[in-house]
Amino acid sequence: MSNPTIALLGIGLMGEPMARNLLEAGFALAAWNRTRAKAERLAAYGARIAATAAEAAAGADVVITMLENGAVVEDVLFGQGVAGALRRGALVIDMSSIKPREARDHAARLAALGVRHMDAPVSGGTLGAAAGTLAIMAGGEAQDFAAAQPVFGALGSAVRVGPHGAGQLAKLANQMIVGITIGAVAEALQLAEAGGADPALVREAIRGGFAGSKILEVHGERMLKRDFAARATATVQLKDMDNALDAAGGANGYRLPITTLVRDMYASLCENGGAGVDHSGLFLEVGRLNGKAIPK
Repeated sequence: MSNPTIALLGIGLMGEPMARNLLEAGFALAAWNRTRAKAERLAAYGARIAATAAEAAAGADVVITMLENGAVVEDVLFGQGVAGALRRGALVIDMSSIKPREARDHAARLAALGVRHMDAPVSGGTLGAAAGTLAIMAGGEAQDFAAAQPVFGALGSAVRVGPHGAGQLAKLANQMIVGITIGAVAEALQLAEAGGADPALVREAIRGGFAGSKILEVHGERMLKRDFAARATATVQLKDMDNALDAAGGANGYRLPITTLVRDMYASLCENGGAGVDHSGLFLEVGRLNGKAIPK
């Protein structure tokens, strides 16, 4: 697939920098977003702005979806006419974070129309999207993964982890580790502060040991600075934890006790005024459980 034409559906916090990287890599790109103004910012970079998702997808070799959840992906693909507008042999790369069973269903329905599909959710947040260093977890056919390498290369580094739905399972594993580790860092820094230690120096002291991690580095700094401006929101983290539990329920009833506990903490954070904060804002929920009000 040399120099494919691309349609990117969903120009949000992640979609916009991803679109810019694709344009900078020389791809012809059509952009669509439900709120058109967000897509129109890409016109200055050479994107064609489409009025509808189906219009963006018509004639494209590759359609990338970066949307809120599985229900939205299904609506855009099958409710808003994208699937019907795609030419036979086109490749849909769904980079949204959705349920594995939804990804498998979408793949089967598109295959019946002669359209190829990969689920390829990402990790790395807005910083990785902007830098073109996203970790891409892909599920689907090996030949489709090989064909998509030029596209993936403009966005980050991709690994095919198995058949349809496997990419979403990898993303859920990622989000479980992220969410649970955020909780551990939040509790550790709060305990250090409550006991009279300097939490910033505690973080510095343990960074080089086994507790060192990207979460301690990046999210720990956000906690210390009380900087909870959303990069990835608590509501998105909650959705991913719910999707993990949904997948576990469908896999012979696997129990995920730690994920369940942290999921409930994110739900409480969202219910108590923290829905729009960054997922590192679980720090605020730990504080709330210890008598500190969540700032408005």
